[in-house]
Amino acid sequence: MEVQDNLVSYIEQSLKHNWELLALTDFKGQSFQYRDVARKVAKLHLLFENADLRPGDKIALCGRNSAQWAIAALASLTYGTVTVPILHDFKPDNVHHLVCHSEAKLFFVDSSIWENLDHESMCDIRGAVQISDYSLLFSRSKKLTHARENLNRLFGDKYPERFTPDDVVYRHMEPDDLAVVNYTSGSTGFSKGVMLSYRSLWSNIQFSIDGLNFLKPGDGIVCMLPLAHMFGFAFEFLHPFVKGCHISFLTRTPSPKIIMDAFAQVHPKLVITVPLVIEKIVKTKVFPMLDKPLMKVLMHVPFVDDKLDNAIREKLIAAFGGQLKELIIGGAGLNKDVETFLRRIHFPYTVGYGMTECGPLIAYAPWSENRQGACGRAVDRMHVRIDSADPEHIPGLIWVKGDNVMQGYYKNSEATKSSFDSDGWMNTGDIGQLDKDGFIYIRGRDKNMILGPSGQNIYPEEIEQKLNNMPYVAESIVVDRDGKLIALIYPDIETASRQGLSMEQIDAQMKDNIDKLNPELPAYSQISGYKIYSEEFEKTPKRSIKRYLYQH
Repeated sequence: MEVQDNLVSYIEQSLKHNWELLALTDFKGQSFQYRDVARKVAKLHLLFENADLRPGDKIALCGRNSAQWAIAALASLTYGTVTVPILHDFKPDNVHHLVCHSEAKLFFVDSSIWENLDHESMCDIRGAVQISDYSLLFSRSKKLTHARENLNRLFGDKYPERFTPDDVVYRHMEPDDLAVVNYTSGSTGFSKGVMLSYRSLWSNIQFSIDGLNFLKPGDGIVCMLPLAHMFGFAFEFLHPFVKGCHISFLTRTPSPKIIMDAFAQVHPKLVITVPLVIEKIVKTKVFPMLDKPLMKVLMHVPFVDDKLDNAIREKLIAAFGGQLKELIIGGAGLNKDVETFLRRIHFPYTVGYGMTECGPLIAYAPWSENRQGACGRAVDRMHVRIDSADPEHIPGLIWVKGDNVMQGYYKNSEATKSSFDSDGWMNTGDIGQLDKDGFIYIRGRDKNMILGPSGQNIYPEEIEQKLNNMPYVAESIVVDRDGKLIALIYPDIETASRQGLSMEQIDAQMKDNIDKLNPELPAYSQISGYKIYSEEFEKTPKRSIKRYLYQH
């Protein structure tokens, strides 16, 4: 693939070169070739132009993952308007606030979300467009209404013969032009609008072109992360799209069955996911099988154990569709037991590191190079430093600088100022270490760190990881209550009830877990008490626990 100097050129070239190939499919729904996408983008450009939208104006998108969502985003990116993706599972008042805060002029939205919004008080929008068919849900602009009603005629007038690859010519964007305002949905509870330039998007995509070169035109990929989150937007959508791949969108909340069905049908070479998905597959499908007495013996018999490892690896690769070259995990660290097991069987997984503010990539290394517990090395055009006297042995704040880094927070100069130092380095808010070869190891979030009784730094994530590996623990949070560490635990009720355990027995098991865990911990970070939750903890769309809801 020839190197382009900007993202829009890559989109343009992909449409021209892959004209007849399948581009986007709603899993078990409609499909579009690259030529169909190009035509729809051209029509949306006419709609924008005739509704007096100009480059730099904001276009908000709020809906479930779908081909039409992706096409609307491509139209916005290639027109020069600023794309504002909003997570579809935000509450209505939050969606309303973000549409207003972003000063969006046009709003692409699922009708099911739209019906719960008060559109009359939506400040700046000229109209709302239904994502599924681009019909108008609401308009306060005669020009917009006229353009939508006459869109086919406008298209026919502009392209009287036929629409060909030669007609795919997009506006040139400057690298520092604003491309996306992406509202974070982090575990701290406050949404901030991250401003990402075309340079940031290009740099992320260029890295994936250079670093993930096994993907070819026509290859299938499953998009299951939210498109409104930068991890999904950049690496399950834009990256495969510019490579001419065929992207299948899971349009409903992806249950394990839907995900497995999609893998079996699409046979992806690349799978991008959050830890929860792979941990669930390994813990439910593999670990119980390895717990059987005969398997425990066989796993320690020379030659037999190698054959078993190979058989388990092949079985796992088959679960991902049989063609898997690499599984990339992001969004959080991987459970230690699961990671140790995956490394043992030489499963092609790797853990990356990023954040919305970097659009999203900070670090990555291919599975054949990455190290256990690490999340790769700084990617091209990015620099990482640790605020520590000895970064290899003493954890410190992670600072980043480079082409991927955001321009700042939209309409929030105070938050922008507090995120950067005078030399342009950005504080990630993460605590980590950096080994002599440049591999990064995340210890926890700075804001989650608890100060011990004598000033010791306690990283709750490290305790939680140990606790989550203990019998019948599904997930946990360690919080500070009046100077004591309390474990909030959501038990694996499904497995416990399948094995006939009562709630009293589950409670006794949790007490036993903590009694066994405490001797492994320094005295200042031992657990003083626990509380059992009957429902799983509330999560962000990238499946991180919303810790702030449970701190008090």
